[in-house]
Amino acid sequence: MEIKNIYYSSHFKKSLRKYASYKGRIIKKIKKFLKNPFDPSLKTHKLSGSLSSYWSFSIDYNLRIIFEFINDKSVGLIDIGTHEIYKK
Repeated sequence: MEIKNIYYSSHFKKSLRKYASYKGRIIKKIKKFLKNPFDPSLKTHKLSGSLSSYWSFSIDYNLRIIFEFINDKSVGLIDIGTHEIYKK
């Protein structure tokens, strides 16, 4: 499955500014995600509880991106941050 369309929530864009020092790593992982959202290195997984309609993948040990599948070719990036983003 390859993703053709990616949408960025305003919240994602705002949160992304906090991680400007990770820009290269974030871009690299998003490109990998678009080619194969379930690449093992991304550790993509479905969330549970109040976030059960969302998924997450890893940028590195601490940094995650929360996203949703809009359809089989489109995703929306919802938030980026440490594990604390799961508690919002």
